[in-house]
Amino acid sequence: MALTMPEEILLLLLDDETGKPVGLPGPAGDLAVVGAILMELALAGRVDTDLDSLSVVDPRPTGDAVLDGVLARLGALGRARTSRGWIQDIAKGAGPLRTQLLERLVQQGVLRRVEDRFLWVFPDRRYPKAEGAAAVEEVRARLRHVLLDDSIPDPRDSLLIGLARATGLVPLLLSAEEASRAAPRVERIAALEELSRSLGAATRDIYAALMRQGAIH
Repeated sequence: MALTMPEEILLLLLDDETGKPVGLPGPAGDLAVVGAILMELALAGRVDTDLDSLSVVDPRPTGDAVLDGVLARLGALGRARTSRGWIQDIAKGAGPLRTQLLERLVQQGVLRRVEDRFLWVFPDRRYPKAEGAAAVEEVRARLRHVLLDDSIPDPRDSLLIGLARATGLVPLLLSAEEASRAAPRVERIAALEELSRSLGAATRDIYAALMRQGAIH
């Protein structure tokens, strides 16, 4: 079963062995997950977005519980709103969305759920890679190949890379030397898809504002 973009983003945000978040503090990871959800809804023809606004064009459920929950929230307003406004609003409640996606990856056999205790007292739930599951390596390897090769990327990979660029995920895919060398290609790929330019630009604006405020280091 093919993974959705939010699921692939979550896999990039987790350490394969420990199952703990790596690389990005909570706000940045939440922005990446929410951006991926909105991109999936746009690809499914449920929302339309440009540099100024995002609106529901088809309220029919997609059959994906995570996407449909967000779609219902978007439709409840009944009018267009800025992409930036929606991303900020949905990201505030991204915790339950993450949990839904993580539990789904457990059901699919991609991750394991490990219940533990921190300092023997506080509950600590982790999601390490399931034994024999190749999806995590496949996502990372596929995106690395796109970034380090000269081939034309798949549209979905272009969107993922645009989102990775907007939220600082590229260092989770490439070494510092590779990232420096691939920087021009990252920019070109991020500009290939109109959807990446609109949602990616809004997400990057929010990410930059959070960095200025000290919420992301």
